[in-house]
Amino acid sequence: MLIAIDKRGSINLPATVRKDLGLETGSYLDLSIQDGGAVILLPMTVYPTLRLNDGGLAKLDTARKSGTGTMPDWLAREMRDAATDTE
Repeated sequence: MLIAIDKRGSINLPATVRKDLGLETGSYLDLSIQDGGAVILLPMTVYPTLRLNDGGLAKLDTARKSGTGTMPDWLAREMRDAATDTE
């Protein structure tokens, strides 16, 4: 399949390719270049990440114990898995 690069350096993926790969507006692709110049595009899923200091983690612990309120599932998962990152 031949595609062209526009004046901004962008390429357009044909609709059939986007459909076959399940790509929509806002989808992410990981680009890598192999020896010899082959360009590889792999569909990727990006998950939001929260980074909190010890004070923020303490507030989350208090909120967890309160048992009140509702929040999005992704935030609940992030809270459940939250830990201090020392790096």
